[in-house]
Amino acid sequence: MTIYSQHANRGKAQILATYQGPDGVVSKTVTSLGDSRLAVPIVDALNRISAFATVPISIHDRRERGVDYYPHKHLAALTDATARAVLLTGAHSLWYEYVCLRLHQALADLESALVDLPDTVRRAIRAELEVEEHELRAALADFSGTSSEDEPELERHWEFGHPFVKYDDGMDTLSDETREQLDRREAGFTPEDREKAAADLRVLVTAHSRGGGMWASLDDAGCEIFAEPYDSDGFYMTVQAPEPGDDDASWEIGIGRWEPDDPDEEYGDHTSATGSPVIGCALPAAPGADEIAHWLKSVDEKPLLLAEWAETPVGMALVGTTVVVTKRHDS
Repeated sequence: MTIYSQHANRGKAQILATYQGPDGVVSKTVTSLGDSRLAVPIVDALNRISAFATVPISIHDRRERGVDYYPHKHLAALTDATARAVLLTGAHSLWYEYVCLRLHQALADLESALVDLPDTVRRAIRAELEVEEHELRAALADFSGTSSEDEPELERHWEFGHPFVKYDDGMDTLSDETREQLDRREAGFTPEDREKAAADLRVLVTAHSRGGGMWASLDDAGCEIFAEPYDSDGFYMTVQAPEPGDDDASWEIGIGRWEPDDPDEEYGDHTSATGSPVIGCALPAAPGADEIAHWLKSVDEKPLLLAEWAETPVGMALVGTTVVVTKRHDS
């Protein structure tokens, strides 16, 4: 329910918390730093934490054409470090678990940004999170009719359907489109299917965040990473999780290449192109996030490695990996 920013004042960088109070929009100083560069990652992490904590309790869960509310178990993680592990478990819905994972990442980023700062700064930031959690819980209790009559007036105003947060986290995590896409994907899932899909989603999102390449993207349904590094000569890689419920499906790595639609055109000078699969590698076991991140970093650092991998015969491992080619589409 809060938007954070930094403001230069008398040679210092003030971190400000801005929120809607009883009498309008209010800004207050959370803490000050001697270097504005130190404030940047703190402000970024605080904005993501505020958004990920607030939005799920501010909208309806409309899956299966119903109208329900999302859980608020994630609020405890704002102030209780031991509760943060819970953010990486559960299977309420793909979108909610996605938001919980992103909240976990934002809290970890905040801790990293604070690690070398004075204790007074760390205490001020943690006190700010305590205020945010308390006010959110109190506002939620008032909204649901479970608050007591002698509760003091809240300092920060919260309204269901109109959260006061900075939405842009660079991943469209909180957008209606992302939520609706994930809701469509899980339609018809059994509870077991949803749990499996949520676990796979965590692996892909974590791998994507650690991969370090600006040429990798996570698809809207959260079941595939697409990587096409610059100067890869038209080659690209996909890492795809299996569809829950299909016992014969497995994780798969694919290498493909864009082919010009006009056979008389060369790649790079083409007007349009269509992607064609070259090889597929069905994995015998689910990969870990670090393993996928390693593949992404490898092709990001050496884009033409994709062209080398694309030449690998069936039954042989991709250079530098233990991944074995199980199918060639050009044979």
